[in-house]
Amino acid sequence: MQNAEYIYLGDRMTDPKLKGAACRAVRRTDGKTIRGRNGSMLVQFSDGRVCVVIGRRLRKRNAEGDKTGDSVP
Repeated sequence: MQNAEYIYLGDRMTDPKLKGAACRAVRRTDGKTIRGRNGSMLVQFSDGRVCVVIGRRLRKRNAEGDKTGDSVP
Protein backbone atom coordinates (compact mmCIF):
# COMPACT_ATOMS: atom_id res chain seq x y z
CA MET A 1 0.00 0.00 0.00
CA GLN A 2 1.26 3.44 -0.85
CA ASN A 3 1.72 5.75 2.19
CA ALA A 4 0.96 2.99 4.70
CA GLU A 5 1.48 4.68 8.05
CA TYR A 6 0.21 2.05 10.47
CA ILE A 7 -0.08 -1.69 11.06
CA TYR A 8 -3.41 -2.72 12.55
CA LEU A 9 -2.98 -5.48 15.14
CA GLY A 10 -6.67 -6.14 15.60
CA ASP A 11 -8.36 -7.95 18.48
CA ARG A 12 -10.34 -11.16 18.88
CA MET A 13 -13.39 -9.70 17.10
CA THR A 14 -11.41 -8.40 14.10
CA ASP A 15 -11.80 -9.85 10.62
CA PRO A 16 -8.74 -12.11 10.13
CA LYS A 17 -8.00 -10.38 6.80
CA LEU A 18 -7.37 -7.11 8.66
CA LYS A 19 -5.06 -8.46 11.38
CA GLY A 20 -1.54 -7.28 10.61
CA ALA A 21 -2.74 -5.28 7.60
CA ALA A 22 -1.15 -1.99 6.56
CA CYS A 23 -3.36 1.07 6.62
CA ARG A 24 -3.20 4.83 6.46
CA ALA A 25 -5.05 7.46 8.43
CA VAL A 26 -7.91 9.34 6.84
CA ARG A 27 -7.10 13.00 7.32
CA ARG A 28 -9.13 16.19 7.59
CA THR A 29 -8.52 19.15 5.28
CA ASP A 30 -6.08 20.65 7.80
CA GLY A 31 -3.97 17.46 7.79
CA LYS A 32 -4.98 16.11 11.19
CA THR A 33 -6.21 12.55 11.60
CA ILE A 34 -9.86 11.86 12.31
CA ARG A 35 -10.12 10.60 15.89
CA GLY A 36 -13.13 9.78 18.01
CA ARG A 37 -13.82 10.71 21.62
CA ASN A 38 -13.08 7.20 22.82
CA GLY A 39 -9.68 6.91 21.08
CA SER A 40 -10.94 5.37 17.86
CA MET A 41 -9.41 6.35 14.53
CA LEU A 42 -10.64 6.36 10.94
CA VAL A 43 -8.25 4.45 8.65
CA GLN A 44 -8.21 3.14 5.09
CA PHE A 45 -6.79 -0.29 4.26
CA SER A 46 -5.02 -1.25 1.04
CA ASP A 47 -8.17 -2.85 -0.40
CA GLY A 48 -9.96 0.51 -0.13
CA ARG A 49 -12.00 -0.43 2.94
CA VAL A 50 -12.51 2.50 5.33
CA CYS A 51 -13.00 1.47 8.96
CA VAL A 52 -13.15 2.93 12.42
CA VAL A 53 -10.60 1.03 14.52
CA ILE A 54 -9.32 1.18 18.08
CA GLY A 55 -6.40 3.59 18.04
CA ARG A 56 -4.50 1.64 20.69
CA ARG A 57 -4.31 -1.34 18.34
CA LEU A 58 -2.43 0.64 15.66
CA ARG A 59 1.38 0.64 15.43
CA LYS A 60 3.25 3.39 13.62
CA ARG A 61 5.61 2.33 10.81
CA ASN A 62 8.95 3.97 10.13
CA ALA A 63 10.31 5.09 6.73
CA GLU A 64 11.64 1.62 5.84
CA GLY A 65 8.19 0.10 6.35
CA ASP A 66 8.97 -1.76 9.56
CA LYS A 67 7.11 -1.27 12.81
CA THR A 68 8.79 1.00 15.32
CA GLY A 69 9.13 0.33 19.00
CA ASP A 70 9.48 -3.43 18.68
CA SER A 71 13.27 -3.58 18.91
CA VAL A 72 13.59 -5.08 22.36
CA PRO A 73 17.04 -6.66 22.90
